Amino acid sequence: MKLPHLVASLFPLLCAPLPAQSASPAAPTTDQGLAALQSGQPAQALVDFQQILLADPNNAVATLYAATAALEQYNGSLAVQYAEKARQLDPQSWKVHTTLVAAYAAAGMKPQRDQERDVLAQLHATGAPDARQASGFLLEMFQTGSAQVEAIQNFAPMGKFHTYFRFLVRQAATHNSEEIDVESNDFDQRSWAQAHPTQAAAGERQFQLTGRSKTGETDYRMFSGKLDYDTIRAMVVAILQSQTPLPASSQ
Repeated sequence: MKLPHLVASLFPLLCAPLPAQSASPAAPTTDQGLAALQSGQPAQALVDFQQILLADPNNAVATLYAATAALEQYNGSLAVQYAEKARQLDPQSWKVHTTLVAAYAAAGMKPQRDQERDVLAQLHATGAPDARQASGFLLEMFQTGSAQVEAIQNFAPMGKFHTYFRFLVRQAATHNSEEIDVESNDFDQRSWAQAHPTQAAAGERQFQLTGRSKTGETDYRMFSGKLDYDTIRAMVVAILQSQTPLPASSQ
């Protein structure tokens, strides 16, 4: 049968293979975002998790990791946004609450931060195994000068020196590191309590800020009273700002 002239002229075009189309880039996976986070690329990790959340807004894991990526960029308000959403999706998660307390700290939201500290203490006492097994939690990440600081709060005093808080300090410019601990050992406390019976009866203690690094140990200062994180944080910041930078580490 003879094809009509128009159909015959179009037939080769209709039967010709379609030109290859360039494939759209594959959406990132949670594992890819986590790998970026673990390799010190929080900005890329945040982009990855945000793309995942565009397609799956209620992905609790990606939401939590997005909060962590924002925290590592010291973006407190964005970290709070994602951490609060993660709490809505998984309200009993230990990891969510540990992220949320650091997010509130980074955003300067002290009442909310302290409320989450109480939640963590309750979860540690009565919650899931991962909460019960933890000895403490990341309270805050902050910068002062070239120092990057992670503040860790212990649920109970740890070790023979009774360490309550640990400040893990890394100098970004030199890669040197130091740990500054808030301690109150029993031996010093007994002699202090004998000299200050009224304060001791009110629950106050004598504390010491001690720094430890590869160069040795430094007793920075002593103070007494009841533990207040913000007061101690200010002391640590003052210490770091007064330090003379050490030469770059060879490691």
